[in-house]
Amino acid sequence: MTDKFALLGFGPGGWGFALLQGAGITIAIALATLPFGLALGLAIALCKRADSAILRAFATVYTTVFRGVPELLTLYIIYFGLPILLQQLFALLGVDASVAIPPFIAGMVALGMVLAAFSSEVWVGALNAIHKGQREAAAALGLSKGQAFRLVVLPQLLRVALPGLGNNWMVLLKETSLVSVITLPDIMFITTRANVVTKEPFLFFGAAMAIYLVFSLISAWGVGRLEARSNRGFAAFGGATR
Repeated sequence: MTDKFALLGFGPGGWGFALLQGAGITIAIALATLPFGLALGLAIALCKRADSAILRAFATVYTTVFRGVPELLTLYIIYFGLPILLQQLFALLGVDASVAIPPFIAGMVALGMVLAAFSSEVWVGALNAIHKGQREAAAALGLSKGQAFRLVVLPQLLRVALPGLGNNWMVLLKETSLVSVITLPDIMFITTRANVVTKEPFLFFGAAMAIYLVFSLISAWGVGRLEARSNRGFAAFGGATR
């Protein structure tokens, strides 16, 4: 038993350093994906509430597609399909170019597009929760639409949306395991490789489970702290939003 756990160590024959590197890759791609996916999701949410029927239709189609298509398929399309499409476009322009997307970028884009589809629903709900009187008051003060959104709507929007976005983050953390199929050396890639070499599936997949669980517990604590902080001013004024 001791020899088995030595495989998780940092000595000769141990996979400790590789597991740490894999954990770092997992966190790195999750953190890189989060702002991209949330910003795109907010843009999609604003399109859903736009006056233009074309923008509303685009947003509806986008969320329908990326909420309905498996994340793994989206990842394959971005990593394998998009370079082929770009090469064909270059060929039409008479340019002979070889296109390849780095696994990290492909994973970030694919997971970010899926995150945007799900987070857009959270953003829409949060936008609907902010009374139009807030915008009218901002306009009465002479603020432009952009200033009203940035100074009045956005701070309230973040507070209302935070619980839902926290759930999106937790899901994103687990979905990062998919990038192992495009050879990005995350936790799942490293533990799968270690299992092939050592034939110890329970040991290494159990270690992967423990790492993801630690990440989830830290994330839940962090989101809880953010929610408490964002609600301090709101509670101080009796919870009034209108």
